Amino acid sequence: MSAEPHPSLPPVRLHSDAELARDALVAPLFARAVRLARWAGPDTRVDTGGELVAAQLPEAVRVLGLDAADADATAYASQAWRVAVDSGLVDVTEPEEDSGADAEAQFGTAAPGEDLALVTSGAPGDVLDLWLAAVDTVLADAAVPDLEDLVDALDEGGEIDFDQLDWNPRREADFLDGVLANLYLLTVAEGRAAEAPVPLPVLAASMVVPEGMGEPTDAVLEQVSDAMMRLDDQFRQLEPIGLVEFRPVDEELMAEADEPRQGKGKGRGAGKGPDRSADEDEDVSRYGMVRLTPLGLYGIRARMLEAGVEAPAVGELAGKGADALLDAVASYPEGAAQAEIEQWLAGRELPVAAAELLAAARGDDEAAPLRRLRCQQALAPAGPEAEPAVRAVLDDAELGGLARVWLAERGVTDVPAPDPAMVFWLTVDTIAAQLAADGETEELPLLMESLTAHHAGFFDEVWRVEHPATAYVLESMGRLHPDKKSAKEARKAAFKARSRQPWPGSYS
Repeated sequence: MSAEPHPSLPPVRLHSDAELARDALVAPLFARAVRLARWAGPDTRVDTGGELVAAQLPEAVRVLGLDAADADATAYASQAWRVAVDSGLVDVTEPEEDSGADAEAQFGTAAPGEDLALVTSGAPGDVLDLWLAAVDTVLADAAVPDLEDLVDALDEGGEIDFDQLDWNPRREADFLDGVLANLYLLTVAEGRAAEAPVPLPVLAASMVVPEGMGEPTDAVLEQVSDAMMRLDDQFRQLEPIGLVEFRPVDEELMAEADEPRQGKGKGRGAGKGPDRSADEDEDVSRYGMVRLTPLGLYGIRARMLEAGVEAPAVGELAGKGADALLDAVASYPEGAAQAEIEQWLAGRELPVAAAELLAAARGDDEAAPLRRLRCQQALAPAGPEAEPAVRAVLDDAELGGLARVWLAERGVTDVPAPDPAMVFWLTVDTIAAQLAADGETEELPLLMESLTAHHAGFFDEVWRVEHPATAYVLESMGRLHPDKKSAKEARKAAFKARSRQPWPGSYS
């Protein structure tokens, strides 16, 4: 997959390998490929390249149970055969180059491949590997221009005029990879329902409209419309392999778009596509809707990983230590972090797990406040079994405040009161964690006000706190605190803190 990697992808929640393998086996195109692989035998004849000879295609159509009267039946059979060959479900022996008059040697032969047995006797991962190989074939096919466009581009000598076709294989493959990467990112985005389909115009615009552009120009809108038509063709081809669920562009809209351009091109997509200046109240689904299936999420992530893109999945940290868990989930959206933490805790003895989490939460590096926030999040649902581990850190300078909050939330009455230094330190740590997790949100000023309201002379003392983020937090409070007097005091305190010790890194 050659799409540009995203700098940081949210973790995806995948179905189990067993569920995904079942989905792969019932994907129409893959199921057809398996059926043809089982049909292949001594009488099967292939041309150069392993394609079925024309005389075999009617039998392949019959084996697949397709309607021979359907104009597309032969194409479906041919595609399924190609997938079977490319994925290793079928082994072919191509015809000899110098066959002479030997009619039999003019054709190659085919037989079920060794990998076909994996469909029934292999592990789920084996089935998914076969399916991924099939996906590669389908994606390569989807990047090829429409057959009618190819015919139009043939010159008198029977060669394709690529200048007329305006087709660059690498460019087309990169475009499709980029589309699928954007669709993946939209699917895993925090706060968006993974099952919600994406309108085709949105996906096309993500590939065409320059970042930061306000109102798109007519030229850009025309490019978006062209991209929609390409995607409409391509997603129709990707749906049978199980990558996507797709609602094509309404054919009536196609007809309306083609009417003014009659005689300027042939077939669907010859014009510039549906008019995107339609009434805003019009049903957007008429312009096409697409969503990645659970199997599609797995497939696109696998291709990203192969290309070196970091694409985490929820649950892959379950076997790692608490330090690796907190380091990773520190950058996760809250929902994904909670899901990862729950899977990490599952199967572990809670007293031991709680002690590991608290130990991993220590530190004075810039990521430490957010690690402690995620640790607090991990311990939030814990019951009495975690109490000994929490009590053990009551005197810890970095964890004592967290421990007191945890115990107080459970109604424990014998918790020693924190000294002012611990209160101030915890306040700085809490705000630093929130800034690292979500940035300057609308809720943050209210949190600042809540944390400082009950401490007379808070800003007279807090600048002395030995925390790497003290000056950084006070500067943020100077900008965001809803009380103007407190904001002014925060700015003065930040200056004192910065003068006292210029902390390095992003806090500087």
